[in-house]
Amino acid sequence: MTSDPKHTGDLRFSDLNLDKRLLDAISQIGFEYCTPIQAETLPWTLACEDLIGQAQTGTGKTAAFLITAIQTLLETPVDEKDRFASEPRVLALAPTRELAMQIAKDAEQLCQYTGHNVVTVVGGMNYDKQREQLQNEIVDILVATPGRLIDFLGSQDVFLDQIDILILDEADRMLDMGFIPDVKRIIRKCTEKDDRQTLLFSATFNQDVLNLASMWTRNAEFVEIEPEQKTAERVEQTVYLVSDDDKLPVLVNYLKRPEVEKAIVFANRRDQCRDLEEDLKNQGVKVALMSGEIAQNKRLKTLDQFKKGQIQVLVATDVAGRGIHVNGVTHVFNYNLPENAEDYVHRIGRTGRAGKTGVSVSFAGEDDSFALPEIEKYISQKLKTAVPDEDLMATMDNPPITRKRGGRRPQGGRGPAGRGQRPRRN
Repeated sequence: MTSDPKHTGDLRFSDLNLDKRLLDAISQIGFEYCTPIQAETLPWTLACEDLIGQAQTGTGKTAAFLITAIQTLLETPVDEKDRFASEPRVLALAPTRELAMQIAKDAEQLCQYTGHNVVTVVGGMNYDKQREQLQNEIVDILVATPGRLIDFLGSQDVFLDQIDILILDEADRMLDMGFIPDVKRIIRKCTEKDDRQTLLFSATFNQDVLNLASMWTRNAEFVEIEPEQKTAERVEQTVYLVSDDDKLPVLVNYLKRPEVEKAIVFANRRDQCRDLEEDLKNQGVKVALMSGEIAQNKRLKTLDQFKKGQIQVLVATDVAGRGIHVNGVTHVFNYNLPENAEDYVHRIGRTGRAGKTGVSVSFAGEDDSFALPEIEKYISQKLKTAVPDEDLMATMDNPPITRKRGGRRPQGGRGPAGRGQRPRRN
């Protein structure tokens, strides 16, 4: 969750007439003042209005919708005798496992004094354990990714006809990742839109997202928070003009510099990330891979090792990179410039966090220099370009790995969904 000690607004959480148990949790986390998105949205959402919010990652929108959901649960309690297991009252849908896990973690912090039960269902985690929770526990807040939730709906291990609040986070990313057919199926299983509150958040709003938002919400208030700067002012940004063959030695030599304590290296495709991790390991770099094909429990372990400094470098795709919320990342490297200018902003936002300064280094080779003008236009600034110093072009300790291409790697699938029955009353 986002908490800015140098608050940007004058609205305190204590001004919002929240339940004391929720206020105590907010205070315990260290929040006092609302961020702009919280100050703009909470007066509407706490009044049970539908809302469409445009805000970048890191603006505090997660806390905004969770505070609304928990306050509603506190104001409208349902007798335990009238509830079944498997029937959540709040559903938060997120496009990636990392984002869902982060939302659930934030929800648990905010529920520390309220007693509400938060359950997470995401792919790549223990299927049977999630199923057991759904079948046997009273679920207040369910945080889910679309694919795994579809599995549990199909096996009748979860029912969404008692939903009071539906939250759709990063709607634009769900659209980009092809989840919209799944999301439509999920929403058809939910309480009718006239009988629920719907909160939809997105970093961008093209016509497709707006069309979906109008379908799923009822007389929604639209709130837009423009970032003061689309790229962090505390991030020093440089673009190295290099040939594709020189990218690896420049990266390896840069990573040896003493000021590079924690670094994330972004590449555009999974196969590039796999190769890059192998290349860096070959050069003696403490490196690990973060991409959608890595099992979730391994990704969480890797993230923990990265936080503790046991791993110096993470190689990540854009989708996995959005879930990396680690303070102390000193450098971000764009091994390839992203095709989408917005992804550039998300990437470099992994550094320069919590008041610290950060460094972003991008490589513009023959194949990706074309993306530079679009990025500069999007961030409204000219990026500093340079040719790498001689020390960065030095020969690597080990010869680079040569690869033969051919064949396809097997693709992992979702686990099987068993048949379930309408859960018994707890």
